[in-house]
Amino acid sequence: MLTQHQTGWLLLSVLIVALCGIAYELIIAAVSSYLLGNSVAQFSITIGLFMFAMGIGSYLTKFIHQDLVERFIQIEIAVALVGGLSAAMLFVVFPYFALYKPVMYGLILLIGTLVGLEIPLLTRILSRSASFSESLAHVLSLDYIGALIGSVSFPLLLLPSLGLFRSAFVIGLLNISVAAIALTMFQASHPKVKAYWKYAMLVIGVLLVSLFASGMITQFAEGQLFADEIIYSEQTPYQRIILTSHPRNGEVRLYLDGHLQFAALDEHRYHESLVHPVMSVGKPPRKVLVLGGGDGLAIREVLKFKSVELIELVDIDPSMTELSKRFASIRKLNADSLVDPKVQIIHADAFNYVQQAYARLKDSGQWYDRIIIDLPDPHSEVLNKLYCKEFYKLLHRILSDDGAFVTQSSSPIITREAFWCIEATIQASDFRVVPYRTHLNSFGEWGFQIAVKTSDNTELKDIQLADVSRRYLSNEILACSQVFALDNERLPSPVNSLFEPKLYMLYEFGLAK
Repeated sequence: MLTQHQTGWLLLSVLIVALCGIAYELIIAAVSSYLLGNSVAQFSITIGLFMFAMGIGSYLTKFIHQDLVERFIQIEIAVALVGGLSAAMLFVVFPYFALYKPVMYGLILLIGTLVGLEIPLLTRILSRSASFSESLAHVLSLDYIGALIGSVSFPLLLLPSLGLFRSAFVIGLLNISVAAIALTMFQASHPKVKAYWKYAMLVIGVLLVSLFASGMITQFAEGQLFADEIIYSEQTPYQRIILTSHPRNGEVRLYLDGHLQFAALDEHRYHESLVHPVMSVGKPPRKVLVLGGGDGLAIREVLKFKSVELIELVDIDPSMTELSKRFASIRKLNADSLVDPKVQIIHADAFNYVQQAYARLKDSGQWYDRIIIDLPDPHSEVLNKLYCKEFYKLLHRILSDDGAFVTQSSSPIITREAFWCIEATIQASDFRVVPYRTHLNSFGEWGFQIAVKTSDNTELKDIQLADVSRRYLSNEILACSQVFALDNERLPSPVNSLFEPKLYMLYEFGLAK
């Protein structure tokens, strides 16, 4: 028979183990999304396997007939150790890519099975002091509440403030506290459990050392991912920012969530190709909207055009724009463009900002003359919406009659299907489009799309670049850039929609080839 004190602590344990279980699930899915991309696939696989493993764990409890408290303590020690170290283990094995998915699936199945053992055992232990139906009601209600707390606190509290490694270590410590509570509560009535104190203390020691050494562990793990020296890293609420520097030539590279955004040695090729053709279309532009580009490099190029009076930069992450304003190596590259008085920085979701722009601008009629889209590749369903028909139709509404927009469009060789899908989607949104590409040493062949409204008579094929300073792009190179080789020429492509997302799957298909 349980005492009232023991019952209360066990009910609290239900809440904690539920919180920890969902947190482990989210941590593994987040790490895999960061390392592998395609967050929909990673979260779906993780959730599905985890639920399956929990079912296995629940089934296995039918074979546990005695020493329930002892078995519960054993499970908590095991799940705290494996779950707490799970993020670090995944980062360590990632360079050995063939091992990553087996280790990932193994961790999900092991942790899920252990978590599946917890609730049935707690229910059976609690039924000693109340009816089974009453115990089950209490356990399930607290289980759901704990899952809610874990699922909400992970993206809002744990990940932004602690990062992936520290979050996993802290959750592991929270989990081992359940074992410590059970040991304290039951060591008098269940003498055999005293033997597990040494194992609990060992796990506590491992997790505490890991927590205090998390900075070094993070440096080691990320050092396995990046060939160059990491000179800056930050986990923001939106992304993981990494800056690296080459040990010999000092070349700076920026990575967001593990994806290369620019390399200092050839970023001018990318940003000149992105900005100058669209800025040279039609009348000299006065008002420019830049979506993404928080590094300020596209803004640097826009500021070369003297007709420009206002540039609105929309980037969701204030940490990115602040870094670009204060970090010396980026300031040198962007020529302090983000502190120019013509630049207005807005921290907002690009889709939402564009959606609300029409209502804001319609009374004044001060539409945008150019829109420059410098956003990451569509490697997830979240980014997919920024390359969909509905988004391009929103752009159509806020462009001036002779306005134009340009978007980076990934590689026409590596992600050929995705590149031509973007073109088909823009054409389906009442624009005329000219695709073009350039070569970057850091990225390989890279593609872009310029679009003007179908009512505009501008001849895009004969764009003559404005007379402003450039290091790379010439009229001859621009003309050649519109010619595609046989192995990356146009493909019949579907239209990407917000409601029927196809682009990010085509993008993943291209990477997997």
